[in-house]
Amino acid sequence: MRDPGLPSLDQLRVFIAVIDHGGFAHAARALHRTQSVISYTIANLEEQLNVELLDRSKRKPTLTEAGKALLADARAVSLKVDGMRARAKALSAGLEAEVSLVVDVMFSTCKLVRILHAFQKEFPTVSMRLRIEALGAVTQLVADGTCRIGISGWMPGTQDVIERQACGFVTMVPVVAPDHPLAQIEGIIPSAVLREHTQLVLTDRSTLTKGQDFGVLALRDWRLGDLSSKHALLRNGIGWGNMPLEFVQWDLDAGRLVQLEIAEGSSFSFPLFVIRRGDEEPGPATRWLMQQFLDLDQPGIPTPLNAREESELAAHAAQASAQAHAYHGLSERQPPVEQAPGVPPGPQGRKRPKPPTADAPAGLAVAAPISLRPR
Repeated sequence: MRDPGLPSLDQLRVFIAVIDHGGFAHAARALHRTQSVISYTIANLEEQLNVELLDRSKRKPTLTEAGKALLADARAVSLKVDGMRARAKALSAGLEAEVSLVVDVMFSTCKLVRILHAFQKEFPTVSMRLRIEALGAVTQLVADGTCRIGISGWMPGTQDVIERQACGFVTMVPVVAPDHPLAQIEGIIPSAVLREHTQLVLTDRSTLTKGQDFGVLALRDWRLGDLSSKHALLRNGIGWGNMPLEFVQWDLDAGRLVQLEIAEGSSFSFPLFVIRRGDEEPGPATRWLMQQFLDLDQPGIPTPLNAREESELAAHAAQASAQAHAYHGLSERQPPVEQAPGVPPGPQGRKRPKPPTADAPAGLAVAAPISLRPR
């Protein structure tokens, strides 16, 4: 038996197209060639490799065992070549004119603002196109090329072309309004009790997670398109739901929301990744921006607060201290609150909300300073 020959890159890409598009005719239309040329190219490839790649006995050509094994190699070669071409293009083109970024709505607003401020100073001539999405919509925008990089949670069924690197996590906590029946229950709330109350759930605008639910426990749920709407409904006692801790920390401190202790855990980590297409080489500004997000996952010395941030934090602390003193003085004289009907009484009755503090705009939270890597 003779040794296999050397297939061309065009032959490999035609082979991939036949499989991806479901047949010779569809591949011919996608590649703008005739069906006879596609068939001839596959036949030559099989002759070069000395194996049969496709079973043509059926109406639709299917992969043979050898074809299944070699298809992965063909994809790897094609991706490597595309990556080399993209890298050469970026090197010859220099600094990009625009950077497109899509960020998961769960990501810290404070950290994002700091990174974008630094980006403006580092690349004043590069425009920024920013989008905020949820769940699979982030991955979808990167996969279809709308955005070059994304900050996304882990998504099942992600395309092979998507590369991801860890950049930290978000702490999620189940919360509810203080006058909600669930807030009156002391101790750990069983799953059976949670299922009886409406859960507010963030929905995915893409089709990547169609038919899949993440963290949905209740029998009755409301699907919402954005995190701010979910936050508003939670504060008004419509239902309960999981929220980023940083997003609701002001409300928890002020007593506008209460963190629930549930059987599944009072908090959990939502991992985040920097994602991009592996067949596109990022330019200098995009690489710098990616590195800022990647550095969030590394321990380091935080940068000091500037004068404005120090004054704001000092004023906030003074106001919180004064309001807490007044609150404790009044709370001792408040009459006991009646137990909500249908809720088993706790050992100490209803939970008392925490002292109120200064209200913050929706979606704004105070985060620790982060380190930014210079170019």
